[in-house]
Amino acid sequence: MAYRRTERVQEQLQDKRNRILQAVRAVVAEVGFRGAQVATVAEAAAVATGTVYSHFPSKGELFAEALALNAGHEVEVVAAVARSDGSAAARLADALRVFALRAVRAQRLAYAMIAEPAEPEVDAARLIYRRAFADVFETLIEDGVRNGEFPPQNARAAAACVIGALIEALIGPLAPEAKPQKGDAPTTKALVDAIVAFCLQAVSARPFPHPLLRSVESQP
Repeated sequence: MAYRRTERVQEQLQDKRNRILQAVRAVVAEVGFRGAQVATVAEAAAVATGTVYSHFPSKGELFAEALALNAGHEVEVVAAVARSDGSAAARLADALRVFALRAVRAQRLAYAMIAEPAEPEVDAARLIYRRAFADVFETLIEDGVRNGEFPPQNARAAAACVIGALIEALIGPLAPEAKPQKGDAPTTKALVDAIVAFCLQAVSARPFPHPLLRSVESQP
């Protein structure tokens, strides 16, 4: 008869897996992906290094799954804001503000999650969750276009531009060599206000008149 794991064994395995992923988050929040080692993660999770590898075949897969877990939670937070009451512009502003402030408050972890050089598996996971955030913004932009708050536009392209601007504006302030940020500091408020203003202006501005925008066919 083939061996079948009992429910208790499955729970123990899942508990270890969860502890390992939470340990990755704690270690990366301190030293980033570059400084994190599997042995350090194992120690933080109170398991053997071999146990980590029994759940995750490689360091890249371990870090990618930890990123996915953290990013998935952040997407849920931003999506909940986007589903709240209010105009599309107000909800977009709130969603952008929540994203930026949460990143600042978890500075080292946020930098690792969005920008720090890491294994290819981590980069692939980042792309998935950038698209997930862009989907949230795309829905808000579509709502704004539908009710006349925003001019007609390619909502998918606009959302990709918004998430790109949002992340790019945060990379410098979140970098390890940057001065530690505080969520309630005047400089942080000014940064977040500037990001929100830029993104709202980008999606709410009227189209530029031709010939300021030339067609692709006319490019040299």
